[in-house]
Amino acid sequence: MGPRSTRCSSEKSRNYPKRKLKPSSKVIMMGKKRRLSWAVMVDGRSIWTLNAVPKHSQYGESLRKFKGEEYRRWDPTRSKLGAALSRARRTQYDLLPEEGDTCLYLGAGHGTSLSHLHDQVCGNENQKNGRIIAVDLSPRCLRDLVHLSKIRPGLVPVLGDARKHSAWGVMVSSKVDWLLQDVSQAGQAEIFINAVKRFLKPDGKGLLSLKAASERYTDTDEREVFNQIRDQLEDAGLTVLEQIDLHGLEDNHCLYYVTN
Repeated sequence: MGPRSTRCSSEKSRNYPKRKLKPSSKVIMMGKKRRLSWAVMVDGRSIWTLNAVPKHSQYGESLRKFKGEEYRRWDPTRSKLGAALSRARRTQYDLLPEEGDTCLYLGAGHGTSLSHLHDQVCGNENQKNGRIIAVDLSPRCLRDLVHLSKIRPGLVPVLGDARKHSAWGVMVSSKVDWLLQDVSQAGQAEIFINAVKRFLKPDGKGLLSLKAASERYTDTDEREVFNQIRDQLEDAGLTVLEQIDLHGLEDNHCLYYVTN
């Protein structure tokens, strides 16, 4: 096995330019909608989160106003969690954590999905008293996460390998309510199962974003890989509530929503 990459583990491998926080001029009024949670709205096919840092966009996303409150569009092509929310058939209302929950995000990347998660769990100035421990292997990603944590209280950036709990597990002082893993390493299911066993509360929510190309399968159809991973999760005692194919938004990816 060759040397491990230090690129961010969860976001797409694109060289996005550095963005300074600037007030957005793209603010328009929101029309008819339905609510997934206190901070998440669906308007047609678009998903929006109540902006915890008003007048600022994290990655160039549009901002909208509804009843005087500002929402950010959650781009499902830039976020596996956003893609899963768009594609879920049975569990769309259940995928996200509750406000004020304690969450563990393995492979937090540059913070695209994390920022929307923070809108839901913490809110403005962490009014909901939530906590999100964001772990990533890349020092470059960690710098972005540290910057994000300065404007979004409740985020705890951690430099660490998702496999090596002993190196950073002390940062997780108690079991978490919600766990998301999005790392591009072989053995993704094994890493996830071990993390769930160590960190997730009984009956907690676990989400595994799996990239089929990262697994060590040869001459195996992508769908067969996804089904084999599901079997592996169930053999470990986890209940798979939904297996969500992200094709078309995040190709070669599947997200598993499980409970323990």
